[in-house]
Amino acid sequence: MTQAWTVVGQGAIGLLAASRLHLAGYQVQLFRRTAGPFRYQFEQADALHSIQLNAAQAPISLLLVPVKAYAVLSALQQLLPLLSPDAQIALCHNGMGSIEQVLPLLQPQQGLWFVSTSQATFKPTAQQIRHSGQGPSYLACIKATAPHYADLVRSAMAVAFEPLTPVDDIQPLLWRKLAVNSVINPLTALHQVPNGELAKPEFQPQISALLQEFIEVATACGQKFEFDEISTQVQSVIHNTAANYSSMQQDKAHGRPLELDAITGYLLKRAKAAGLTLPTHQALYQALHQQSL
Repeated sequence: MTQAWTVVGQGAIGLLAASRLHLAGYQVQLFRRTAGPFRYQFEQADALHSIQLNAAQAPISLLLVPVKAYAVLSALQQLLPLLSPDAQIALCHNGMGSIEQVLPLLQPQQGLWFVSTSQATFKPTAQQIRHSGQGPSYLACIKATAPHYADLVRSAMAVAFEPLTPVDDIQPLLWRKLAVNSVINPLTALHQVPNGELAKPEFQPQISALLQEFIEVATACGQKFEFDEISTQVQSVIHNTAANYSSMQQDKAHGRPLELDAITGYLLKRAKAAGLTLPTHQALYQALHQQSL
């Protein structure tokens, strides 16, 4: 019997991956709080699909965890008793810090992977998922195990997150994405605006300061970035996603917890360890926390 992929939750990115796998003929099941099957509509490239996925059953050997960074640890702790001794776990979220949390929990033969994706999706309703924009994805093996599992994971993730590029080291890509997220997500959340608003002149001094501080802490952590290059990338994302709302903006608009500690908070934590201060990031972090009180 073919091994099933278990996808955690029913968030937009998770359902995108689950839908693509299901439509490609993979067995897919969902691990979520509510028991029973989940029925929903998936829209991609002007095609509408009605999909039903069954609830997860143990043992779980292939696991995709596309939840918010703050929920990764608690999700894994619930799932550990259900995992096979050689289970392969793929994490996928914005921000950083989860890899260090998860690695100590794994058994010797269990593998860990990380997917970084720029796919754009949103959920008009709880039972609808719409793929709204194509973007590159990257996959890296964090903790290797059996070679045959590597082929299984890479082939499945290439379907779930197409176009996908395997890489040996995910850290430079995660830091680069963190640069973008640490500007766009908190600023759009604080001001409750779409991404394109950040192209206005009044935001440019703050964006420049945020990026200068990012480069300082990244350099201290062994990651080298040039200001002009990273600034161009951030401005390109703002322009190319002008009509989109960031995930943090949406979370704040709907009263959900923010991934702030895995993005701005992560930078502040690494800066403190390196003896640096990031006043612009700190002020943004405090402003968002005060709004949440």
